[in-house]
Amino acid sequence: MSRFLRCFRLPSAGRNGLFLGLGCAVLLLAAAPAAHAQFSVPSSGTEVRDPAALKPPAGARVAIVEFADLECPACASANPLLKAAVEKYKVPWVRHDFLIPSHKWSTYAAVNARWFDAQNVALGGEYRDQVFANQTFIYGPFALRRFTEDFAQGHGIELPSSLDPDGKLTAQVLADNEVGRRTGIQHTPTVFVVTADSKGAPFIEVQHIDQDLDQMIAQALADTASAPQEPAKKPSGK
Repeated sequence: MSRFLRCFRLPSAGRNGLFLGLGCAVLLLAAAPAAHAQFSVPSSGTEVRDPAALKPPAGARVAIVEFADLECPACASANPLLKAAVEKYKVPWVRHDFLIPSHKWSTYAAVNARWFDAQNVALGGEYRDQVFANQTFIYGPFALRRFTEDFAQGHGIELPSSLDPDGKLTAQVLADNEVGRRTGIQHTPTVFVVTADSKGAPFIEVQHIDQDLDQMIAQALADTASAPQEPAKKPSGK
């Protein structure tokens, strides 16, 4: 049995409900069962409404697509497993923000991560990893700010007084959250292994990350591998 719990997003009345649920945070910012032998049968987890986001980046044949909230304890537990799988299999990791409206500081953290992305994409990824690793010590927005200042200082970066003065990063976070809503995401973390030109399914949800992730990625890579080319036969001569 999987040891992971889930963080559930509160239901909202479509787009307007999303913005109402995030309103406080934005205002403050302004001041599967076990994997099968074949990667071919989608799991019975998330009911995907729009699969547009469930594709590998251009040029990749397999990727991990994750919908997470930086304040979600289950996401923090899953993060080192996802990171280890990415390092082991050398597949892209597409990380989407899917915000839990009741969380006090996850919107701030998502905006901060995008600011670090703009400095260096790897730095943004490291910031997310460190937020998850130190999540239990980040008890509110002010603690998050202190953590973020320390992270920046450790990388020789001086933070501006506001990381999002024009609201563009907040808009990006909200747009990403909308991607999750359109996809049909209901909880965090929600993780898919996605493929391009696979012999099997184009995507499968990993419902038991601690049990099934490695096997699913390995099978997806096998199913998307090009068939070995047979050497051309020389024409027979007389």
